[in-house]
Amino acid sequence: MSVFFSPLKRNVLELLDNFEQSDMTPVMAVPVSQMWRVASYVLTQKIKRNKRYPLVLMLEPLFRCNLECAGCGKIQYPPEVLKKRLSPEECFRAVDECGAPMVSIPGGEPLVHPEMAEIVEGLVARKKYIYLCTNAILLKRKIDLFKPSKYLTFSIHLDGIKEDHDHAVCREGVYDQAVEGIKEAVKRGFRVTTNTTLFEGAKPENVRKFFDIATELGVEGMMVSPGYSYEKAPDQQHFLKRSRTHELFGNILRNAKRSWKFNQSPLFLKFLQGEVNYQCTPWGNPTYNIFGWQKPCYLLQEGYAKTFKELMETTEWDHYGTGRHEKCADCMVHCGYEASAVDDTFSSFQGLARTIKAMAS
Repeated sequence: MSVFFSPLKRNVLELLDNFEQSDMTPVMAVPVSQMWRVASYVLTQKIKRNKRYPLVLMLEPLFRCNLECAGCGKIQYPPEVLKKRLSPEECFRAVDECGAPMVSIPGGEPLVHPEMAEIVEGLVARKKYIYLCTNAILLKRKIDLFKPSKYLTFSIHLDGIKEDHDHAVCREGVYDQAVEGIKEAVKRGFRVTTNTTLFEGAKPENVRKFFDIATELGVEGMMVSPGYSYEKAPDQQHFLKRSRTHELFGNILRNAKRSWKFNQSPLFLKFLQGEVNYQCTPWGNPTYNIFGWQKPCYLLQEGYAKTFKELMETTEWDHYGTGRHEKCADCMVHCGYEASAVDDTFSSFQGLARTIKAMAS
């Protein structure tokens, strides 16, 4: 294995070095230091012959939120559950136990957590690349609690242009608050991305217009994904089927502008368009929340494990994914398939070549 991966690792390093001097750099919005950390980590897993390994820890410190979005299945818990939250020590223990190089902090709304600044500070000290996912309603009020760092990114939830986003979150004025939060964070030197979830009825022309707006706001990159059909979500009528996902994202990303920057694997974007096919790798984005380690992923609740080791060793991973589980039939969400695309990139010279080709297209 090492005989194969040593030249592949050298090629990856040369590729990342060349990004800084090429016109590909704006297309891939991830800084070279982060790309190299992830590449080194994945290649190390390959050399160790680890079939399954975490890439991003989905650290969910609370379910409570200051919005009630119709497509969300995370806020339908009883009040006694919504009052619970992870302590900083519990978060640090989960991060250390998992060992993934990146940590995504969704919710609920993380900025509602009274100790979120302490949690972020502890993860920065561990040199983890953090994506703090927020609707930005509280961002301007709480931004002084955080310090700009290459390890911290505010991932702002924006589901499109003003009318589309406010409709998606079921409250007027939230789009304007998010935009103001983005402007403030960018002005202060923070890394900022947008995180967009699309549902049935999304208009490609509106999404492309939103990409232009986000670019003008100066965000580092954009993330986009189809929504998952949570059983508890109030709106069950607008989740995308797989064929519609291919059609919608094909129309959105066809002839993509060079000015658009995506904070995602280019092969994942090809997957959304139906140009490549992957099986889900739920072990790539394990979830830890107030109940423990969630089986098998952030989207499904098939039980919980007490430790990360127990999660990896007792979850029947091959029972999940398209064609394996009815709840996975139409899922094409990034937390299931982004790791699949990254694994493909670093599995062979062919995977690396496909990634380079996708970046250039």
